[in-house]
Amino acid sequence: MRTPLIPFILLVGSLAACTGQSTVGALKNPIELVMKAQSATLVFGKRPSFAYLGPVEWNRSGVFSYSLWIHVSPGSERQPGDIRAPDALTILLDDGPLVLSPSEAPKLARDPYTPAVSWGQTAYFGLTSDTLKRMAASQKLELDVRAVDGSILSFTPSLDAHAALTQYLQDRGITPD
Repeated sequence: MRTPLIPFILLVGSLAACTGQSTVGALKNPIELVMKAQSATLVFGKRPSFAYLGPVEWNRSGVFSYSLWIHVSPGSERQPGDIRAPDALTILLDDGPLVLSPSEAPKLARDPYTPAVSWGQTAYFGLTSDTLKRMAASQKLELDVRAVDGSILSFTPSLDAHAALTQYLQDRGITPD
C-alpha cells in the first residue's frame, strides 16, 4: 500500500529548494591585509593585527547582489572599535576613499569565508558591481579601521589585491563597461 505522504513530502521539498535557492560566489581565500606599522617590523611576543576582505556575489534565484566580507583580527597593540559603527571602515583606492556601510548577509548553511580568529570582528558591507569594478581597477587598496581610541588603524594587502579582484570579476562574468 502506497502512502500519500511520501509524494507530498517530495513535492514540498522540491518547491522549497526552488524558491529558496541561493548560491554564493567568493574567492578561494580572502585577501589578507597587515597593519602598516607592523608590516616592516614584527616584534617577538606581540600578536600582529590583520584584516581580511573578500567580495561575495549572492545569487537568489537569479537576482544578484554583492557584499564585501571583512574580518578584523586585533593584535596586542591598539584595538579596533566596532566595525559595524557608522564610518568605522574606509577603503582607500586610487580615485579616493570608499566609506563602507554594514549590510545583512543571507542566512546560509555556511559563510563564504572563515574568520581567521575567534576573537576578531566579522561583518558584511553592501557593494554594487560598479563598486567592485572600481576596487579591481585600483592599484591601491588600503583599509582604514577606526580604533577604540578614535585613531586609525591602516591595513595594506600582503599580496596583489588588484590581481585577485580582477580575476574574481572575470570569474563572475562582471566586465568593465
